[in-house]
Amino acid sequence: MWHKIYKNILSKTLLVILPLTLQACTTVNPATGERDFTPFMSPAKELQIGQQQHPAILQQNGGTYDDPQLTAYVDNLGQSLVANSELSDYKFTFTVLDTPLVNAFALPGGYVYVTRGILAMVNSESALASVVGHEIGHVTARHSAKRYNNQMFAGLGTVLAGVVTGDSALMDSLGQGAQVYLMSYSRNQEYQSDELGVRYSSRAGYDPYAAADMLSSLDAEHKLQLILANRANEPEQSDFFSTHPNTQDRVARARTAAANTQISPNSRDRNQDLYFSMIDGMRYGDDPKQGIINGREFVHPVMKLKFTVPQNYLLQNTSDAVVARGTGSAEGSSVIFSGASMKDKTITQYGQEVWAAYKIENAMEGVQTTQVNGMDAMTGYTTMALNNQNYIVRLMAIHHSGDNAYHFLMLTPQSKYQSLSEGLQRMSYSFNQISQAEADQVKGRKIKIVTVQNGDTIESIARYMAFDDFKVERFTALNGLSDGQQLRAGQRLKLIVMDD
Repeated sequence: MWHKIYKNILSKTLLVILPLTLQACTTVNPATGERDFTPFMSPAKELQIGQQQHPAILQQNGGTYDDPQLTAYVDNLGQSLVANSELSDYKFTFTVLDTPLVNAFALPGGYVYVTRGILAMVNSESALASVVGHEIGHVTARHSAKRYNNQMFAGLGTVLAGVVTGDSALMDSLGQGAQVYLMSYSRNQEYQSDELGVRYSSRAGYDPYAAADMLSSLDAEHKLQLILANRANEPEQSDFFSTHPNTQDRVARARTAAANTQISPNSRDRNQDLYFSMIDGMRYGDDPKQGIINGREFVHPVMKLKFTVPQNYLLQNTSDAVVARGTGSAEGSSVIFSGASMKDKTITQYGQEVWAAYKIENAMEGVQTTQVNGMDAMTGYTTMALNNQNYIVRLMAIHHSGDNAYHFLMLTPQSKYQSLSEGLQRMSYSFNQISQAEADQVKGRKIKIVTVQNGDTIESIARYMAFDDFKVERFTALNGLSDGQQLRAGQRLKLIVMDD
């Protein structure tokens, strides 16, 4: 009885209050000129979300890059763009994240992030202004609030269904949209933020044409990464382009937006020298303190360990684990490498706890203890369906030293297990300790700014890139150069060299 009364009251309340609320929450956005219809997210809530999520963003992305001068430089640039936006009195927070991932993004409430990975791809201060201005545009256009609003309206239908049916689970689902601001933007929202970024950067005195060139450079870098991963024919699905879809149409639109400013091309200095002076010596790629990827090998000088993944596996170092994803003939397979304390546990107990932590419902089969390079180890497996495909899921846990244990969780399509299992077994048995002397030899990479001399070519300079493969391709993508482009004496370019 009370349940029926509650349903009737709630349904009538929604019908009466909702129209009044919606009517009161429609305002004209000064940045876009459009009416913002965001009854479910006020500016105060946007700020609250940014404040709440900021610590998590830092934790998940290596924290703030430890270079006060560079951090202050990015903040000053960002604040100059904000001063030329429609939210000039709004408090923005700019952060350089200590991660090699090529990315830039914004949270509601004026929290804007650029990674040192994307800073490495930038070739001038004007280009950086286009990146930061784009993210400011997402905030001023309230794109996150609009996505959240759309999600909540989708959820509202579920809530009303819950009211009618009395299903409390459906009613509770309204609150599950709180993470929608982490989703990717629509193409139109990206176009709009590009235009706003050009607007803010041109008002602040930067060259607006740098935006299109920056998009082209990022596109070239992304295509290179797909080639390195043996995935050249795949769509754009990683790092910056997972949240910022890029097309030639978007580049063309950025050029049109620049032309619409009535500023003549090449009439403004892009301030490359100043920008290069800021990133000269900046860390590139992995931080040795977090482990280094060298081709198929991962080495961690602090944890004093190393291992090598099989052919056709691409390594990625994250804050929580090292992930190896299969490419080519290994497509669809993956490996997760991580570790934890095994204090007061046997290696088998540690392995069982890891298995449970991954929430693998099937019991581990074929559990065996073994030795890996003199270290106690255990292994076990199960067969389970993932994404409508049968997988062999195998765990290899190894007692490294003291209370430290590490593990490989290998997910392999059953149809490919026979061809891949030998390589994965070799990977497991490649896990080994390294000495302090070996750890001391592990060096990271950094950016070095060089000046072109008479007679220099792309090939002659690219040979100094601190990589074993694709030196020319990496060099041209890093510097936004085209194949066969002639260099001029005095031109400044970026090299990647080993750290001292």
